[in-house]
Amino acid sequence: MSKPPIRLTEYLTPAEVAKRFLVSPITVRQWADKGWLTAIVTPGGHRRFALDEVERFARERARNTHGKTETPRLLVVDDDIQFAGFLAELLESHFSELDIRVVHDGFNAGRQVQRFVPHLILLDLMMPGIDGFQVCSGLKNDPLTQEIEIIAMTGFFVPENVNRILACGAKACFNKPLDLPTFLASVHESIGKTPHR
Repeated sequence: MSKPPIRLTEYLTPAEVAKRFLVSPITVRQWADKGWLTAIVTPGGHRRFALDEVERFARERARNTHGKTETPRLLVVDDDIQFAGFLAELLESHFSELDIRVVHDGFNAGRQVQRFVPHLILLDLMMPGIDGFQVCSGLKNDPLTQEIEIIAMTGFFVPENVNRILACGAKACFNKPLDLPTFLASVHESIGKTPHR
């Protein structure tokens, strides 16, 4: 009995893998040459990468990035530019060796996640366009990003919003203005770094 044909949709080209990781196809080929990312070779001599293998590599890459010997990466997503700046300064003053990036909308949050691979996202809920609920759901439903921890923040701290964002996969939701000791303790728990006094 002949084998069923390979479903091409389950395999990605080097260019498609490169697009997911925001690297060049040459980098993907180097990963394959080093044995980090397993490829199959088509009868025509082209490399293809099984989707589950790409997802495994992404999870391994994220774990390596988030390892305790690496600088923790934190992404602030908030359309209030002044508040986002305050938050970044607050975290820099309380945590050593913390790599912080800031974006001001949900669209750029998605782009920055792929480039920056954060360990933790501090996410505002109410933003124009793509709101925090959509950002959180999208990240948690994607095998490539579902392990990123998310702490939500909102000025509309009502049970409906809190329950909704927790159901989307957020670790916690904080009211604005923030209860700073509790908030910093939650960040500390996520990134594994003790704040300085």
